[in-house]
Amino acid sequence: MSFYLEEEVEVPFNFDYKELAERVVKFCLNHEDFPYEAEVNLTLTDNPGIHEINLAQRQIDRPTDVLSFPMLSYEEPGDFAFLDDEDCDNFNPDSGEAMLGDIVISVDKVIEQSKEYGHSLEREYAFLICHSMLHLFGYDHMEEDERQVMEEKQRIIMDALNIRR
Repeated sequence: MSFYLEEEVEVPFNFDYKELAERVVKFCLNHEDFPYEAEVNLTLTDNPGIHEINLAQRQIDRPTDVLSFPMLSYEEPGDFAFLDDEDCDNFNPDSGEAMLGDIVISVDKVIEQSKEYGHSLEREYAFLICHSMLHLFGYDHMEEDERQVMEEKQRIIMDALNIRR
């Protein structure tokens, strides 16, 4: 697995946020039985930074906590049968890894939401990465049935990682 972390802002977390992010990403890959080595990019920004991306990419004029930019197109969430390692469009030609996509997290929102929900910064940060990884696997929460599936997967993953509220 290749995991790339870009910090656009100073990150005031008092824990090893790179190690935690890698651990959550790896666990999600294993939990979902992703069949290939993968490449995942994580960018940490602030509210103005994510606001700008949210407006440009989604035409939503406000900051959000996390944005996910999947590189793969799924017919069914979590179904990786369409992937073929001979299909070079889905794989990095240099590493041979499947390019899952990009995650962007607002550090400001991690801090705000951990206070709002009454849990640790580590829990909020890990949850947002877990949530975003599920998006990179094709899951969504626009419809009620999709939301229920995604929420249950998040709960199972966070419990298995022993990262609780």
